[in-house]
Amino acid sequence: MAHHHASLEFLLSRASTDNLVEPPPKGDQLRDILSAALRAPDHGRMRPWRYTVIKGKHREAFAQVVLEAMDRQEPDAPAAKKAKRRDRFSSMPMIIALGMHIEPDGKIPVIEQEMSVAAGAMNVLNALHAEGFGGIWVTGAFSEDRALLETLGLKEPHRLAGFLFVGTPEKPVEGRKRADVDDYMAIWKGEPVTFGADAG
Repeated sequence: MAHHHASLEFLLSRASTDNLVEPPPKGDQLRDILSAALRAPDHGRMRPWRYTVIKGKHREAFAQVVLEAMDRQEPDAPAAKKAKRRDRFSSMPMIIALGMHIEPDGKIPVIEQEMSVAAGAMNVLNALHAEGFGGIWVTGAFSEDRALLETLGLKEPHRLAGFLFVGTPEKPVEGRKRADVDDYMAIWKGEPVTFGADAG
């Protein structure tokens, strides 16, 4: 095993978890974690990040907003799926909505604005890990519900990249075995490359 600098070892040790308990980050610590998002690549300085934090007594009310959005966007969703979503949104220590403030007619392609939001979310997950917290990124069709977006301050054409559930890991996070990077990288030497991941 190669010797890694401690910072790289830290990045390699991050894994998502939804086994989360109190406390979540708060105050200046939360501000610093979200500030890490603003260090993401941002072509054209579009600053597309918009973070809405839901915590404490407001989680239950927001879980109801999510259920109403599900009723509109996923009317055939099984009752068990709705119950699980209500439970998760009302019981996770903290929820961070990943707003995307998109300018469709701006000078920067929309996909680059979206990628900046995604890069910001990854920075948040890494910053949470650095501070001893955990998180998981979740999405669903309900995230496209216009009424839900409006309550999060996201008017048309702005959208959501999903939500981060945030808290303290209930037990040490053991990441699943990662894929072999050799299947996902190639060295270009003047000829078209192939990837092991695409074989077969």
